[in-house]
Amino acid sequence: MLLAVRPDHRTLALTAVAGGFLLGFLDFLWIKFVPYPLAELGNSTATWAVAAFAFGCWVRSGWLRAALGAAVLLVVAVPSYYLAATLVQGDELAVVWAPSSLLWMVFGVLAGVVFGIGGTWARGTGWRQIVGTALPAAVFFEEATRYARNANDPNYPPGLLWNVVIDVALGLLVVALIGSGSRQRMLALAVALPLALLIFIAFAVAGGW
Repeated sequence: MLLAVRPDHRTLALTAVAGGFLLGFLDFLWIKFVPYPLAELGNSTATWAVAAFAFGCWVRSGWLRAALGAAVLLVVAVPSYYLAATLVQGDELAVVWAPSSLLWMVFGVLAGVVFGIGGTWARGTGWRQIVGTALPAAVFFEEATRYARNANDPNYPPGLLWNVVIDVALGLLVVALIGSGSRQRMLALAVALPLALLIFIAFAVAGGW
C-alpha cells in the first residue's frame, strides 16, 4: 500500500538504495529459478522501468525527488544483480564494473528520471495524470512488440508469443489498477500506444535488443 505521507529525505534515500539492492538481487533469482516464460519478466527492461515508476508513485510529489530516487534505485540494482550472480552461481565479480554494466547504469539513470517523474504524474491531475498512467503500459506494450518481432527468430528461445501475451496483459492490468475511472483509463491506453512507439524507436537508436 502506498504511504499517504510524503517521505523525508532520509527515508527516500534508504528506500532507493535498499529497493535497488532488492530489485537487482531478486531479479537474478527470479530469472534463475522461475520457469520460462515467466522467467522473462526478470530479464525485462519493462519490469525495471515499472519499478522506477512505482517508486515515483510512492514519493507522490516532488518530481526532482522522484527522479533522483528512482535513478538511484535502478543504478544500485545493476551491481546488485551481478553480486547475486557471483554469490549464487560463481560468476566473476569483475563484471560489476565492466563497460556493459556501466552502460546499463547510464540507462538506469535515464529510465529512473523518466519513469520516476511519470509515477508522480500518475498521482496528479489533468494531462500529466493521463501520461503518467500511460507510461507503464507503454513500456510493456513496447516490449511485447519486440518479443513479437523476434518470435520466429531462431536466435531466440521458442515461445516468445507467450511473453507477448504476458506483457500486453500486464500493460492492461497496470492501467486498470492506476487509473481512477473508465474515461481516464481509456485515454491512458490511447496515449500508451504512441508512447510505446517512441520507446521502441529509442531502443532502436540506442542499439537495443
